Amino acid sequence: MRVGLISDTHGLLRPEALRFLSGCDHIVHGGDIGKPEILEHLAQIAPLTVVRGNNDREGWATAIPVSATLRFGELALYAIHDLKELDIDPVAAGVRVVVSGHSHKPACSERAGVLYINPGSAGRRRFSLPISCAELVIEGDVVKPRIVTLITAT
Repeated sequence: MRVGLISDTHGLLRPEALRFLSGCDHIVHGGDIGKPEILEHLAQIAPLTVVRGNNDREGWATAIPVSATLRFGELALYAIHDLKELDIDPVAAGVRVVVSGHSHKPACSERAGVLYINPGSAGRRRFSLPISCAELVIEGDVVKPRIVTLITAT
């Protein structure tokens, strides 16, 4: 199973991101969506799970949860926009992967058996950070993460 990860689009869904996410079995958007049309486009590619970011304040975004838990077979994934607001103990909750956004910095690390991944920003450039997305390839209980730079920093 291939799970596409995207975050911090801020109203801009780049063609490079759409190409990267094409063929995914599921997509997770880590918040700061910007416009509801972003979600409509992503939902045409694959089933979509979305969490609300700190900039998603308009009326259309009020129904979007601040966090979400997904199961892919035996694997549990928890999504939240700002990792600093993590409100669970992933190990105690049996969560194997935590997806976040907010910082615009792509990052991937493992602590206490939990994979923490931030796909970075796929929308408007912030500072000199790259434009990026990520994916998780899930085979049983094995997770292979990959962050992909769509447009390099300038």
